[in-house]
Amino acid sequence: MPFVDYLIYLFLLTGVALSIWRKKLTISGAITGGLIGLLVFKGGGYTGIALLTLFFIAGSVATGWRIDIKQKAGVAERDKGKRTAGQVLANGGVAALLGAIAWYRPEYAAILQIMIAGSLAAATADTLSSELGTVYGKRFYDIISFKKAKAGPDGVVSWEGTGIGAAGAALIAFVYLLGDGFTMAGLIIVAAGIIGNLADSVLGATLERKGFIGNNVVNFLNTLVGALVCLVLWLIIG
Repeated sequence: MPFVDYLIYLFLLTGVALSIWRKKLTISGAITGGLIGLLVFKGGGYTGIALLTLFFIAGSVATGWRIDIKQKAGVAERDKGKRTAGQVLANGGVAALLGAIAWYRPEYAAILQIMIAGSLAAATADTLSSELGTVYGKRFYDIISFKKAKAGPDGVVSWEGTGIGAAGAALIAFVYLLGDGFTMAGLIIVAAGIIGNLADSVLGATLERKGFIGNNVVNFLNTLVGALVCLVLWLIIG
C-alpha cells in the first residue's frame, strides 16, 4: 500500500475528530462522514477524496457565512449548522455508493468516478445556492409559478443564488479536471450540478412543500439526479 494512502486514512480520522470538535457535525454525522470518505476514496481515488473535501469545506463555510442575516430571515440552519448523520448521507450517500461499486468493480471506475463528481457538483450547487442565495439574492421567485416570493420557503430561488450554485458546480468540475485531465467531462459535471440543483428546487416546491418527502430525501435525489445526468451525457457525448 502506498504511503500516501496511509496519509489519506489519517486525514479522514483527523477530519472526523475536527468535525466533532469544531461542532460542524454531530458524532454520528462525523462517523458517517468518515465512512463516506473512505468509500469515495477507495472507489474515486485521490480526486474523489479531494472533491468530497472541497464540498464539505465549501458547504461548511457557506452555512456559517452571514449567519446573522439568515437568522433574521428565519432560514438559518438549526443548531448553528451542525450536520446530522441523515444530512451527511443525504449529500454524500450517492457518492459513497458509487465509490463502493467502483471499488468492487474497478472496470467501471472511469464512468463511476465522473458520476461521483456529478453527485458532488449537484450537492455543492444546492448548498451554495441555498446558503448564499439568501444572503446575496435580490429578487426571489417560486420555481414552479415564477411569481415573486419571499426567501426561505422550499422551491424559492433567485438568479444570484442559482449563479452561485453553478459556480460551485464549476469549481467541483475544475478540481476533477485537475486530477483526471481536461476533457469534456468538465462540462458534463457542471451541467449535472446545475440540473441537479434545479431538480432539488422543483422537488422542494412540489413534494417537499406538500409534506410528501423531507429535505434529506430531496437532497439525496438531487445528488442522484446529478450522477444520472453525468451517466446519460457521458454515454451520449463522452
